[in-house]
Amino acid sequence: MPTPKHLALTAGAVLAALALAGCETTDMKMGSADSKTVATGSAAGAATSGASGQLERCASPLGTVSLVENQNAGWYTILRNEYKLPPTANLLRLLVQQSNCFIIVERSAAGMNAMNRERELMASGQMRQGSQMGGGQMVASDYAMSPEIIFSEGDTGGVGGALGGLIGGRAGGLFGAVAAGTKTREASTMLTLVDNRSGVQVAASEGSASKTDFGGFGSLFGGSAGGGLGGYQNTPQGKVITAAFMDAYNQMVRALRGYKAQSVQGQGLGGGGRLGVDGGAGPSRTSIPGQGGKTLSMREAQARLNELGYNVGTPDGSGGPKTATALRAFQRDNGLQPSGRLDAATQDVLAGK
Repeated sequence: MPTPKHLALTAGAVLAALALAGCETTDMKMGSADSKTVATGSAAGAATSGASGQLERCASPLGTVSLVENQNAGWYTILRNEYKLPPTANLLRLLVQQSNCFIIVERSAAGMNAMNRERELMASGQMRQGSQMGGGQMVASDYAMSPEIIFSEGDTGGVGGALGGLIGGRAGGLFGAVAAGTKTREASTMLTLVDNRSGVQVAASEGSASKTDFGGFGSLFGGSAGGGLGGYQNTPQGKVITAAFMDAYNQMVRALRGYKAQSVQGQGLGGGGRLGVDGGAGPSRTSIPGQGGKTLSMREAQARLNELGYNVGTPDGSGGPKTATALRAFQRDNGLQPSGRLDAATQDVLAGK
């Protein structure tokens, strides 16, 4: 009959062996089981040092970008107050510049205040000659990148505690104590990229990461043993968030490499859309016929059709067969009823082209 002491030693050996054999499952995961990546190194202009080999890169920048954090969001409060971490913009600045996919422009409140302070000093006459702090030098932000975090922390101690109760004795207590200190921390992140000129979202991506802490080993086997397992109980929560953001950013860059602008068939964006609402403007129109819509004479319509490549010959205002054929082609291309007549709906769309 095994003694409680033998059971305790056996359980300890089994747990230690399982932990060592399962090292791959306790490492940082970023999108894949083998990922251990966190942001590291530095960036200066187009030059980088010590950047992660798993960070996606671009041969040349796609434009300028500003980083926009919603500081009133719940996730931001958790980030700053509970985990005592700096703004996510600090992390994203490093990833974005190292990737060379965008050039970052300053738009934070603190940064803008600093720039405005220098301009005020220049205007006051206090700066030395040649300081060149006048207006007209700031670079426009082509895009705005916005981050979001979803936190999750799972405690796996419940299952381990139950197993410890089944084993019983000192061995069960040892098993339960180890499992009670085991936590799996996860973070899911989102990134969105918006065109600042049009307000159109051009990209969105999701990233995730997880890490398991065997906190109980440090207390059970001593500090040196806990450190030998990687010191997971001392790893900051920020490493999970960093990996999740790198995962999201990498996915966004991959999508942008094959970027193709969305378009609404037969019209430009913001022209009313193709989903008509009962009683409102029909598809591909921004006005209701007879209620503020634009009107064209037949001669004006013929001239406009010629400009758009629908040949009607010389505009004469008569509206013959050639004009009817051109009108039907235009109507089909713009989601209108191909009547061949210059009706109110056709006039609205034709006048807006």
